[in-house]
Amino acid sequence: MRYDVVVLIRLHRSRAASALLMGAATAMLIWTLRQEDHSPLRQTALPRSRRQATNLILGIGSLLMAGRIQRALLTPLFDRRTERRGVVQSLPARWRRVAAFLLLDWSIYWWHRASHRIPPLWRLHRVHHVDLDLDMSTAIRFHFAEQLLSAPVRAAMILLIGPDARTHALWNRFFFASILFHHANIRLPATMDRILSLLLTTPRMHGIHHMARRDLTDSNWTSGLSLWDRLHGSFRADVAPDAVRVGVPAYTADLGSPDLLMLPMAAPSAADWRAPSSR
Repeated sequence: MRYDVVVLIRLHRSRAASALLMGAATAMLIWTLRQEDHSPLRQTALPRSRRQATNLILGIGSLLMAGRIQRALLTPLFDRRTERRGVVQSLPARWRRVAAFLLLDWSIYWWHRASHRIPPLWRLHRVHHVDLDLDMSTAIRFHFAEQLLSAPVRAAMILLIGPDARTHALWNRFFFASILFHHANIRLPATMDRILSLLLTTPRMHGIHHMARRDLTDSNWTSGLSLWDRLHGSFRADVAPDAVRVGVPAYTADLGSPDLLMLPMAAPSAADWRAPSSR
């Protein structure tokens, strides 16, 4: 009986925490959407409605693909009947969750870096970068095949790291909230941005990563904690938001969904970065 009461209390607390987290995420989403209208970080190059519709079409497809693959590949990794292994299992129990969270975030830094440096991966990831503007809708603008390819990589990361299901779920929520936030076209006060960027990826940081110049795109790869860019020397915060246009230099047209779905078929080359990048 006492065990049942404890379980019910924990379940209630878990639901309350989830409801609080969802409420906070919803409030952040509404605030960010308002700020994109009233306090943009960059001047937009295109009407929002068409490109956001394109991003939503691609995003819904990629999110559905990600959800289906995640259920198929990742859920069995957290089956309690299966002995979990991973590097964090060798640590004292009190450090495992913190270490797993950090390692999951670090692993995505390296995956993102690889998606820029390895030509077949860049073919897919380029769909995300050819957006001529940058806002919250860009956060979900990915080719479904990139989600398909990244799933087994994420499964391998989980096996190597060894997080428990709760830690992985917490990191996953943090990751999704982070990408929505740092893709947003919102202007934060300079002091706030500087302080936040000591810990997190900010819109100004990630805006530099999306600029149409190779040396700028090859910076600020982190999708969560800014620690990784600082640790690996890829952190940049020295470029004004409108100093260089957003996108990939070779792609100056506003591509629709059919063209973006076919874009990975075009072989990547140095020509992607040869067009003039200044406004």
